[in-house]
Amino acid sequence: MNFRLSDAGLEQDREAIVSLLRHYNQQKRESSEKIPLGIYYEDENGKKLAGLVGETFGNWLCIELLFICEELRGQGIGRKIMETAEETARKRGCKYAFVDTYKFQAPGFYKKLGYKEVFALKEYPYTGERYYYTKEL
Repeated sequence: MNFRLSDAGLEQDREAIVSLLRHYNQQKRESSEKIPLGIYYEDENGKKLAGLVGETFGNWLCIELLFICEELRGQGIGRKIMETAEETARKRGCKYAFVDTYKFQAPGFYKKLGYKEVFALKEYPYTGERYYYTKEL
């Protein structure tokens, strides 16, 4: 048995650990289907200008990414995307939503939509802040 520290070939090593953890988790936790969710705002040529990427998992809507082009911000597009995601999640049986954001991104936006801060990482990665929010749907 050996310990090995590496920063080369990390992806292959990572996949091995992910596979081990996924196998362990599937044996221990209740089964639940992850269903991908994508909502996009596109121009007439199909170019993405805004969108949300996430998934529903059991009782939870998990928002991974939300982006609105700067020139479109403040026009209600983000709110409409979030409302669509939340409604879709409710139809899938979700009771809660989860999202995280940096201080320079959109904490105020999520608060306006009824999200509550559950914790924050200060000095992340050095001088910034990262916030974690949930909402009852």
